[in-house]
Amino acid sequence: MHKESLRITQQYVNDTAYAIVGCAIEVHRELGPGLLESVYENCLVKELQSKGFEVKRQVTVPVLYKGEDAGAALKLDVLVEDLIIIELKAVESILPVHKAQLLSYMKLAGKPKGLLINFFSENITKSGLVPMVNELFNELPK
Repeated sequence: MHKESLRITQQYVNDTAYAIVGCAIEVHRELGPGLLESVYENCLVKELQSKGFEVKRQVTVPVLYKGEDAGAALKLDVLVEDLIIIELKAVESILPVHKAQLLSYMKLAGKPKGLLINFFSENITKSGLVPMVNELFNELPK
C-alpha cells in the first residue's frame, strides 16, 4: 500500500482509513473490550502490517511554537502510510479532550486525517470511532 506510486487524494486517504478501521474491528472482534491500550496497539500494528501497510508506532513529533522548538514532544500512538494518525483509547467514553488531542497531533505532525479508536466500546463503528480531518485533507484533490 505504498503511496509513493500513487497520487494522494481524499479518496486514497479515506480508503486507507476504511481499511484501518477494518483492522481495528478485527482486533476488537478477537480480543473484546477491557484490555490495556498497549495490548490493542500491539495487536493493531500486527494486523495492519499483515495487510501490507507501512506502520510506525510511538512516533515523536516536536512541538514548534512560532517556528521554534518548544522543548516538548508528542508521541503519536500509530502512524499509517505516513498519512493517518491513530490515537488509541481504552476508556469508558471518548471525551472532548481526546478529540482536541487528536486534532492537535494532526496539526503539529502535518497529517490530513486521524482516527480516534476506543477499544473499550462494545462496537467500534457505533460508539468507539471518531474520524477527523483538517484543512490539509480539504486541500487534497478529490
